[in-house]
Amino acid sequence: MIERIETSARMSKIVKHNGVAYLCGQVGSGDTVAEQTRDCLSRVDALLRDAGSSREQMLQAIVWLADMADFAEMNEVWDAWVPEGHAPARACGEAKLARAELKVEIIVTAAYPVD
Repeated sequence: MIERIETSARMSKIVKHNGVAYLCGQVGSGDTVAEQTRDCLSRVDALLRDAGSSREQMLQAIVWLADMADFAEMNEVWDAWVPEGHAPARACGEAKLARAELKVEIIVTAAYPVD
């Protein structure tokens, strides 16, 4: 069974299937990469809760930066957020994001307990 949460004509915020929750990409607000990353990860936390999952159950993360020069600043926030011993498989690349003011977007996949 596939469960879609907060679905619109364009996308679902969460899609759950066979113990895996796929979260839509999250962006944050703020002027700096650090501020946007913190806000983005706060939104990921909320979606993980809604999916019945947590940071400790992350399987994969894909991070898009508008400028790879911001890699270290984003990683400083990321490293403080990821629970020790529970780092997901992760990729990070540079991409043109949806709006000029966006500096980071993060996509997370996580496991959740299946009844």
